[in-house]
Amino acid sequence: MPTNQAEKDLERQIGIVLRIGVMIAVVVMILGFACYLINGAKTGFPDNQFPRQLAQIVHGSYHFQAGAIMMLGLFLLILTPVLRIIASIYAFTKIKDWRYAGITLAVFIILLVAMFIGQH
Repeated sequence: MPTNQAEKDLERQIGIVLRIGVMIAVVVMILGFACYLINGAKTGFPDNQFPRQLAQIVHGSYHFQAGAIMMLGLFLLILTPVLRIIASIYAFTKIKDWRYAGITLAVFIILLVAMFIGQH
């Protein structure tokens, strides 16, 4: 629980990061769904599949493929809590709470390792 104004401000800023991240993800997913409907319920990929690799998602989004745009929105939604972890590391170091900065950094490293393992 925040005890001073600086901590309250940091919590407010982290909340703003989360809200903006979710809003951007939702807008991207809605745009992807609109493209999907405009293209006659086609994702833009063979067998109406959705791309699963980041390179395919980025490339497909650049070429306005509906499936890729919707997946980009999901990726951004997943990325939002990761940004919260990064913002928390910054916040804890700013208020010099080294214990929680270290714990949050450990969580971030575990998350990165899990994502790397999940790719292979």
